[in-house]
Amino acid sequence: MLKAFSQYFSRHVLQRIGLDSLLLVLAVIASAAFWADTHGVELKGLLPSALGFAVVMIVVIFAFGLYRPVDEDSPRTAFARFVLSALFCLPVAYAAMLLLPWQGFASLAMRLQVLALLLLMLLVRMLINRSQASSLFAPRILVVGTGREAQEVERILLHPEQGKVEVQGFFPIDDESEQCVEAGKIVSGGNLSDAVKRLGIDTIIVAMSELRGKALPLRELLDCKLAAVRILDWPSFHERVRRQVRLDSLRASWLIFGEGFQQPLMRVFTKRVFDLMISFSLLVLLSPVMMLAAFLIVFNDHGPVFYRQERVGLGGQVFRIIRFRCKRIGAGNVDDDSLDEALDARGEFSRIGRIIHDLRIDRLPQLFNVFMGEMSLVGPRPERPSFVDSLAREIPFYGVRHCVKPGMTGWARVQYRDDDDSISGATQKLQYELYYVKNHSLVLDMLVLLETVHVVLMGKRAR
Repeated sequence: MLKAFSQYFSRHVLQRIGLDSLLLVLAVIASAAFWADTHGVELKGLLPSALGFAVVMIVVIFAFGLYRPVDEDSPRTAFARFVLSALFCLPVAYAAMLLLPWQGFASLAMRLQVLALLLLMLLVRMLINRSQASSLFAPRILVVGTGREAQEVERILLHPEQGKVEVQGFFPIDDESEQCVEAGKIVSGGNLSDAVKRLGIDTIIVAMSELRGKALPLRELLDCKLAAVRILDWPSFHERVRRQVRLDSLRASWLIFGEGFQQPLMRVFTKRVFDLMISFSLLVLLSPVMMLAAFLIVFNDHGPVFYRQERVGLGGQVFRIIRFRCKRIGAGNVDDDSLDEALDARGEFSRIGRIIHDLRIDRLPQLFNVFMGEMSLVGPRPERPSFVDSLAREIPFYGVRHCVKPGMTGWARVQYRDDDDSISGATQKLQYELYYVKNHSLVLDMLVLLETVHVVLMGKRAR
C-alpha cells in the first residue's frame, strides 16, 4: 500500500492506472504523429490534449471498477461488465476528443484508431482482472505471530484484491496460546533480525491485537526498523489494507493521541463548497428525472410525492430526511433500505415505487438536504434516532460517527456488501465509517463517489 493525499492506495492498482495512462497518451501521440506526417499538419497542443484525454478515460474506467480483481464473477458477468463499460466509455471518449483542443490534427481516422485501442485495453483489463493481480515490486512480508490474527493476515494478503505479495513465513512468539497457521510456514532458527536478513524481508506485520504481556522481541523490532524495514501492528495493518478501523483494538487514547479524527476549519469549508457545487449541479441536471418521478407517483395513486423521516445528523442533532415516496397509500410509515425484502413481500411498494426504488431515484431528493447543509454527499449513513440509541448502548465508540455530517453515500455503503441492521452488521459498518471519519478528505470523497457510480451502474449494493 502506498500513501498519497492522506489515503492508502493499492500498489498494483497504481501500476495499472499508470500503465493505462501511458498507453492512452502514447496512442494519441502516435496516431496524431502518423496523421500529421502523411498530411503535413502541424501539431500544436498535442501533449496537453493527450494527457487530458487519458485523465478523463482513467476516471471513467475506474468508475466501472475495472481496476479491481473480479475473480468471483462468472464469465457471463465479467463479459457483461466489459460490454457495459465499452458502451459507456466509447461515446465518452469520442465526446472528449471533440471537446479537447486538437481539432487541427484529430482526424476521424485518428479518432477511430484511438477508440479501437481503448476497446482493446478494456478487454485486456477485464481478462487481467479475472486472474490474480500482479505487481512489479511485490513486497516480501514476515508475519510476527502464529495465532488467529496471523491466520487472518495471511487470508487478507492472499486475496486477489491485494495484488501480488510474498508472505515469507510466520515468526513465532513464545507465550502465544494457540497456533493457527500451518507448521511448515513457521520460520525457525535464529532471532527475528537474522530471519529478516536471511529472507530479504521489507515489511513486518505484528499480528496480535493485544501487545501487552506478549514476549515481543522489541529490541530486534527496533533494529529492523532502523534498517529501513517497515513495521505495522495489527490495527495499522487493518486500516491500511482493509480500510477500516477495528473496534476490538480501538482505545480511547488512540482516538485522542493518534493521527486523524480531526475536523480542521479548511477541511469543513472545502467539503461544504464541494457539497454545494455538486448538489446544485446534480439538482439542475437531474431535475427532468425528478419531475418525471414526481408526476408518475401522483399519477399512480394520487398520494403525496415525498415522505420525510427523522434521522440523526451532525453532533447527534435530529433532522428530517427527504425521499420520494415508494410505498402505497395506507402502508406503514417505515420505509428503510433494510426492509426492502419485507416491504416487497408484503406488497407495500407501489408499482412506480418499486421501479424508482430499484433505480435509486427515490434518494435524489436528499440532494435538497445536502444543499441545505443537513447532509453531505459523502458520509456515514443517517440512521433513525431509536436505532442510534440502541446501537450506542451496544457498540463502543458508536457516537464518533456523528462528528461529521451523514451522507447520501459513504465509505461503508460502497465497501460493506450486506445491508444488515443487526448488531453484528452495524459493527462491521461502523468500522468502515470510523475509517472515513479518521481519514476523510476531498480525495476520499471523490473515490467514494466513483465507487458509488460503479455500484449504481453495475446494479450492486457494494463492492
